Amino acid sequence: MLTPGTWQKSSFSGGGQGDACVEVAKGPTHIAVRDSKDPARTPLTFPATAFAPFLQALKGAGTSGPGTHHAS
Repeated sequence: MLTPGTWQKSSFSGGGQGDACVEVAKGPTHIAVRDSKDPARTPLTFPATAFAPFLQALKGAGTSGPGTHHAS
């Protein structure tokens, strides 16, 4: 079971209450992700082995390719 102290807020949570992002908790076999604005909702869970490739894909998505948004 994940306890409140288990959750880590993203460093990109923004100012104010810092509730404009996600929180992550590491378990022995899974990684859980929840919305910091609504922590009571059921978190998404990923196998730990799939989480690192998922993050790499997110990081790469902002650099090029379809769906990329550029400031004008």
